[in-house]
Amino acid sequence: MKKVLKIIGFVVLGIIIILVAAPFLFQSQIKDYVRKTANESVNAEIAFNDIGLSLFRSFPQATVVIEDFSVINKAPFEGDTLASGKEALLEMSIKELFKGSDEPKVLDELRLNKAYVNIKVDSMGNANYDIAKENTSQNTKTDTTSTGFSLDLQHYEINDSRLKYIDEGQKLMLDVEELNHQGTGDFSLAKSELDTESNALVSLTFDGVNYLNRNKLSLDALIQMDLENMRYTFLENKAKVNQLPLTFEGWIQLNENSNEINLSFQTPSSDFKNFLAVIPETYAKNIENVETSGDFILEGNIQGIIDETYIPKMDIKVSSNNASFKYPDLPKSVEDINIDLEVLNKTGLLDDTYLTFDNVTFRIDEDRFAANGSVKNLMGNMLVNMALKGKLNLANLEKAYPLELEQDLNGILTADVTTQFDMNTIEKEQYQNVKSSGTANIKDFRYSSPEIPNEVKIATASLNFNQGNVSVPELKLTTGQTDLSASGNIQNLMGFLFTDQKLKGNFKVNSNVFAVNDFMIAEEESKPTTEKPKENKPAKPAEKVKIPSFLDTELAFQVNTLIYDNLKLKDAKGTIILRDETATLKNISTNIFDGSIALKGKVSTKGETSSFDMDLNLNSLNIAESFSGLDLLQGLAPIAKALEGKLQTNLNLKGNLNDDLTPKLNTLAGNALAEILTAKVDPEKLPLLSRLDQEVKFINLDNINLDKLKTQLTFNDGKVAIEPFNFDIKGMNVEVSGSHGFDMDMNYNLKLDVPAKMLGSQLGSTLSRLSGEELQNTSVALPIGLNGTFQNPQIKINMEQAITDLTQRIVAKQKDDLKKRGQDAIKDIINKNLGQKEDTTAVNDSIKSPEQPKTQEEQVKDAAKNILEGIFKKKEPKKDTTGN
Repeated sequence: MKKVLKIIGFVVLGIIIILVAAPFLFQSQIKDYVRKTANESVNAEIAFNDIGLSLFRSFPQATVVIEDFSVINKAPFEGDTLASGKEALLEMSIKELFKGSDEPKVLDELRLNKAYVNIKVDSMGNANYDIAKENTSQNTKTDTTSTGFSLDLQHYEINDSRLKYIDEGQKLMLDVEELNHQGTGDFSLAKSELDTESNALVSLTFDGVNYLNRNKLSLDALIQMDLENMRYTFLENKAKVNQLPLTFEGWIQLNENSNEINLSFQTPSSDFKNFLAVIPETYAKNIENVETSGDFILEGNIQGIIDETYIPKMDIKVSSNNASFKYPDLPKSVEDINIDLEVLNKTGLLDDTYLTFDNVTFRIDEDRFAANGSVKNLMGNMLVNMALKGKLNLANLEKAYPLELEQDLNGILTADVTTQFDMNTIEKEQYQNVKSSGTANIKDFRYSSPEIPNEVKIATASLNFNQGNVSVPELKLTTGQTDLSASGNIQNLMGFLFTDQKLKGNFKVNSNVFAVNDFMIAEEESKPTTEKPKENKPAKPAEKVKIPSFLDTELAFQVNTLIYDNLKLKDAKGTIILRDETATLKNISTNIFDGSIALKGKVSTKGETSSFDMDLNLNSLNIAESFSGLDLLQGLAPIAKALEGKLQTNLNLKGNLNDDLTPKLNTLAGNALAEILTAKVDPEKLPLLSRLDQEVKFINLDNINLDKLKTQLTFNDGKVAIEPFNFDIKGMNVEVSGSHGFDMDMNYNLKLDVPAKMLGSQLGSTLSRLSGEELQNTSVALPIGLNGTFQNPQIKINMEQAITDLTQRIVAKQKDDLKKRGQDAIKDIINKNLGQKEDTTAVNDSIKSPEQPKTQEEQVKDAAKNILEGIFKKKEPKKDTTGN
């Protein structure tokens, strides 16, 4: 017995060793086999992270695990991902591992986890899933069975996956998310039954119309498979669309050049709760507790051929008669509900599909609303015929149905509108062919939202429909400090609602007070914190202000008081054209800062970076008020902060904008021509001027004359360059040149021509030989450099340059004087020789140089130093340095 047990033990141990060792023995073979099969079978790039083999995972089956796989298309969809997934599991008999590399491996089970299949068909009919390589072998049958995998599946699963299908030619998009599907059957048999379970979130868009939006679908189906004839018959089937139950039966036949379908479906009961079940579960809420009366029936039949010419014929009906419902926790009920809706196609031609809805009505209290009409040629040139009529207190909607909106509905809506049009007319903007008439009005409507700081109150808003034109005779609203009344017309309301056209129209807007901040949310400043950021919770970026892309409108406005931030603009008027995410400003004018501003230009939010290009005319503005109120002017001319008076300027500006539409100063480019009409300087308001006043003792800034001063400014790359200009400080000319940055760094040069007469007796006796007239005309050229910033200036007075310049001028002057005296002496000698008597000693004296202990140049330098010493002596306030 012990010997038997020992033998059994060795056998078990051997089996375990084989099971453990087998993956290492076969893993390399499996990898090579998968790569070879993929390369020989498909025209695409197949990649995977790893391939493993396990004999324990599904013993006695062998499991091949392919991790992180992907299928990447080649041309014409080069670079697109056709399929990818986290994991693919292929189960097969262990004996399949011992087959040769040229023999097919029979799969018994297939599971895909977290897979993504992205199917595309372009406008030319090319499909990205058409990646199978053409078989050029003469013996096709032999080749197709000698390589690759053979599917004799007993079970398959697709877990937590996604399927996306886009057909550009048909303008169709199907997106199946959170897909979980499994089937059990025997694909090795010609005829068998497949038991399936499926659930997913389904979105469907066709020709720009969204028919399903993440609607929850589930299906339990028992399908009879005839694999030889490719015919699939639905035996026992239950489906749910959201919470709507459906039963269906029929079959699908797959042919070589077409498909055939014959399906019928219906709701299993006629309870009106079926209607509420059509609504997504999030909004329908607990329908099992809702009290209902009346019926709701959904039934239909789809049958026919599917090919390039035909679609299945269909007859789908939705009906309800005199129904009602009431949620137990809400005070009001919805009654007198009637629905008669039908989708019909009798020919199998796409264009012959149409929808009718007759006598669709409901009532809440005494308010009734009704709609009827039809939409023909549903898949082609749609013909729309529709009528709406009724009155509705919007506040009652939340009292009868659990909407859970972010803000309360309110106001009284009345409508009596009819319209007839076809989509070709709308797309071609032939609105004269649209037949619309009637009116719509809303009163006492209030709207509040986190996106606006104050509640918006609409006293009344009216719409009049006349053919394709919709006039707005009256719109009155208030919010915060703002009151607004408007009138105008909308040229293409139908085109905007039913196609992708931009909303076109023009309006006149009048307001007594319009506060821009009533329509803007102030961003909260981020506070420093030591807390670590939470994982997977990135900070929400500030919202970028955009001009709506769907607008193509013209607004003519007139506002008595326009409040922007801390500015109050009076009598603002002009025209704004909103088109292509761009605001074009025309003839804009307003009064502010005791003057006026006129502007024109463009602001564009199209693209990643917003930009502007503007011409401004500032006329007779109060300098102090305008420069303290406008950041842009502070950047252009910081020194104006210390001026009091009037200014006018023409500005041409362009550059980029921040997300809140304020200018990015370092991107500004343009020029300005500025003129100071009248001005007085207050040095204490700017450190640069007060420091300059202290350093240069003889300057008294009270004596600056800036009246009628003009200068040209150019700016680019964050720098403002000023063309040289001159002004006067009580007889002393000052020339200014240089530039500064919007960061307030500056590089300026001042050149002061200081008259010698302003120094008086400080000239000393060295230059006392100059005549009074010469003294009167002598001046000192004094260069001063300004660097640093306007708040922390660095002042450099170039005394050496001033001395050199003064010396050269005086030396040149004295040389000219000596030359003239010599010429006069020669003239006297000539005159004497001609008979005119004159004392020769006088002539000799006149040409003899005076006794000088120092050279002439040294004496002049000493004189220049004496002058400059006088300049930088402490000045006496309010006293004329000439002594006059």
